[in-house]
Amino acid sequence: MIHPAAAPGLIIAAPRSGAGKTTVTLGLLRALRRRDHRVQPFKCGPDYIDPAFHEVAAGRASYNLDSWAMGAGLIATLAATTSMDADIAIAEGVMGLFDGAAARGQSGSGTTADLAALLGWPVVLVLDVTGQTETAAAVALGCAGYRDDVAIAGVILNRVASARHLALIAPAFERIKLPLFGAILRDEGIALPERHLGLVQAREIENIDQHLDRLADAIDAVIDVDAIRRAARPAKVLPAASDARSNASKLPPPGQRIALAQDRAFSFMYPHLLRQWCSAGAEIIPFSPLADEAPDATADAVWLPGGYPELHAGTLAAAYHFHKGLRALAVRSVPIHGECGGYMVLGRGLEDADGVRHEMAGLLGLETSFAKRKLHLGYRRARLQRDCSLGAAGNEVFGHEYHYASIVSVDGEALVDCRDASGANVPEQGMRRGSTTGTFFHVIDGAAA
Repeated sequence: MIHPAAAPGLIIAAPRSGAGKTTVTLGLLRALRRRDHRVQPFKCGPDYIDPAFHEVAAGRASYNLDSWAMGAGLIATLAATTSMDADIAIAEGVMGLFDGAAARGQSGSGTTADLAALLGWPVVLVLDVTGQTETAAAVALGCAGYRDDVAIAGVILNRVASARHLALIAPAFERIKLPLFGAILRDEGIALPERHLGLVQAREIENIDQHLDRLADAIDAVIDVDAIRRAARPAKVLPAASDARSNASKLPPPGQRIALAQDRAFSFMYPHLLRQWCSAGAEIIPFSPLADEAPDATADAVWLPGGYPELHAGTLAAAYHFHKGLRALAVRSVPIHGECGGYMVLGRGLEDADGVRHEMAGLLGLETSFAKRKLHLGYRRARLQRDCSLGAAGNEVFGHEYHYASIVSVDGEALVDCRDASGANVPEQGMRRGSTTGTFFHVIDGAAA
């Protein structure tokens, strides 16, 4: 069952993407923190960028909760154990409230609604009311009645044009008896900068704290933050979550001393994996390829996460000590694994958006290009064909792929039999050469036994 000391929680959701979930979540996290509340943030789904903003806003790491790729026990355990010393837990939803994969994964379809039903956390619905008046209430009422196991605690109106616009909307919410927590006027000045995979990373925005304070000021001015806090509820009892150890991640650490690439080019790493590896006794040894640092020579595993290597390809190509250190460990058969951007850097070459080819580590026979963008997006269910850092041959793992790179050429052993959420074959099968492996998908959890 959920630990009795776990914080009560709620979920910030919306009927569609782009309605303002992230803006509201960040402003609310910072506003609550400024009231001296300890706030534990979460993100529904396989996102890296939003949680980094959550961490800055709340002052503590944000964890992904993904019902397609994670088992129910892992979700419940993460929700409980990471919030035991918090006053409130706030999860940001993904896409529209009921939008997810075409088929169920480990414990759901990856929807925000599935997470709300699983944990019993109420939903605060963010409505973009651009061009709407009473229709906004009809949308909210439809969301409230669509599933009996999802509770809507109340609504925040976003992008309200004026006081007159609000006066045309608010009475309808009184009739349907859904609380209005407040209304945010249209203000393009509070938007965060974006790039091709979403928001620019939090660590790249110099005045990020000032921006988050402006968001909190905007929330404090028009939203009843205390009413939202009171709407949070403890997670419901889940018998499957009674044993935190048995419901931990099914992905064991790839080694005892893990050299982990960590900088602007390699920043997409799920915190729950690092937490699980450390709790299993592994030591994480960060290093920066962009600073031309080699992985620790005494490491017994190397992990290169995804990120934005294409934006730093020239610097990575010139990183002599980084390449030399990788190759020395490969000669000693130390397991080296790369995900997405890390996978590309382990390859022979990477062509940037301008068509310039940059020499990479050359440990895998992979050539990739960003010169012609092609979106690769979706959940992945992969059966390992060979022993590797992800587990033993025959095991299944769940993950997610999101990038715009194209494969120019590939030469090596296929690492996985990879399927999408519907079970259709995914042509990209990863690669192994010696002790070095890579995949375009980022692993999230292993399959339940």
